[in-house]
Amino acid sequence: MARTRIKICGIRDDDALAAAVAAGADAVGFNFVKSSVRYIEPGEADRLVQMLPPLVVGVGVYVNPVYDEFCDIEEQCPFLAFSQLHGNEGVKTVKQCGPDVIKAIRFDAATIAAELLEWAKVEEVAAILIDGGNGGEGKTVDWQKLADALSDNELPVFLAGGLTPNNVGEAIRIVRPYAVDVASGVESDPGVKDAELIEAFCKAVREADAAGDE
Repeated sequence: MARTRIKICGIRDDDALAAAVAAGADAVGFNFVKSSVRYIEPGEADRLVQMLPPLVVGVGVYVNPVYDEFCDIEEQCPFLAFSQLHGNEGVKTVKQCGPDVIKAIRFDAATIAAELLEWAKVEEVAAILIDGGNGGEGKTVDWQKLADALSDNELPVFLAGGLTPNNVGEAIRIVRPYAVDVASGVESDPGVKDAELIEAFCKAVREADAAGDE
């Protein structure tokens, strides 16, 4: 079983960044949606990105961005490795914001297979993130139905939605995603990251990977 990558989303300060790095996260997400409790100013995100060690990457998170605003954020925070589009963006927007787009979609058992096939045709899409809600809401996905839908999928899949240190191992066992993405599941309060929960989450992922190799 391949190693499951870990993304800790909604990083807003030095302590949260340090906790994610120390726990072994592969990526950290910076939320540029002003209405979110996890919003961070692009200039502050840039400062944090430049503190990342080698092989830990930063991801910018957007919801239905206006292209000019997207470009402005990219200018202020130029060292992000990926752009995560977490709204109902169409192909045109995804192409404008590419390359290296992580396209988020909300899980629907009736449409997930068709959506995966369509996004696999868009070369700017590097990976698909599958969430149970709009992001940061803590809504889980039906893991077994998702696993069934992934049988013919060609893109790396990030699993999100309601993941916690207590359930991420089971989610990995069933879905076998390329990566797991967590925000609210490692917070003590909305938008406030908890270092112990981050450590426990990453530990649970590693234990799940080890069990899958047995």
